[in-house]
Amino acid sequence: MILKIKHFVIFITLLGFVSCKQESSRLVKIEGKQIAIDSTFTKTEGIEEFITPYRNRINEVLDSTLAYAPKSISKEDGEFNTTAGNLMADIVRIQANPIFKSRTGKDIDIVLLNHGGIRSVISKGKVTARNAFEVMPFENTIKVAAIKGEYINDMVTYLIQSGRAHPISGMQVVLDKNRKLKKALIQGKPIDPEQTYYVATSDYLITGGDHMDFFKNNTSITDTDYLIRNAMIDYFKKVDTLAPVIDDRFYMEK
Repeated sequence: MILKIKHFVIFITLLGFVSCKQESSRLVKIEGKQIAIDSTFTKTEGIEEFITPYRNRINEVLDSTLAYAPKSISKEDGEFNTTAGNLMADIVRIQANPIFKSRTGKDIDIVLLNHGGIRSVISKGKVTARNAFEVMPFENTIKVAAIKGEYINDMVTYLIQSGRAHPISGMQVVLDKNRKLKKALIQGKPIDPEQTYYVATSDYLITGGDHMDFFKNNTSITDTDYLIRNAMIDYFKKVDTLAPVIDDRFYMEK
């Protein structure tokens, strides 16, 4: 699917009058109209000359190689977990945990993101900052919710019933042949209903986005002030090769 975006310039005209006696002016009316920027809109040479060096520098930064992908990384290559989802969730855990721990003394137990939040494939070949903007075009930041185990069980139920491969890290969900829950583990251990777990996610999901209402049952929220996109770029910079795989973090027994 190709997303077509129209750009507009908005012109605003301010109309007023001056009082000779008071030597002051006041606003009478504001008028505006939209002018579509399309193929009929011609360039202004002076403006083009001014912005060209900035555009070239931005493109140079965005297209510089940061890592390499030996194969395509997609959110559509698995039923319960995917290469793109696993990569994204693991990046959030790896990059955000040091920040969270420095502020709270605790570690992130789980990462949960949403399948729909991944907006592009990372194609085979060089990986750049532009890829990060394509995969995560939104200004979403990483937040960490403290949630009791009883509500983590609601999260597991949501994952099973959603029918989508929502990215997770730090958790394992295993289904039996009838797609019923066989076991759910956090950091290799059964979920303790009384224990508090620290779940990293996006600022969108933490408020109940994508019907993830269990996040509203948090006892505290820590904002890392870290964009998911920036976490991706920082991770790309420190690894040579991106080779995520579909694994056993969420699967159904045969």
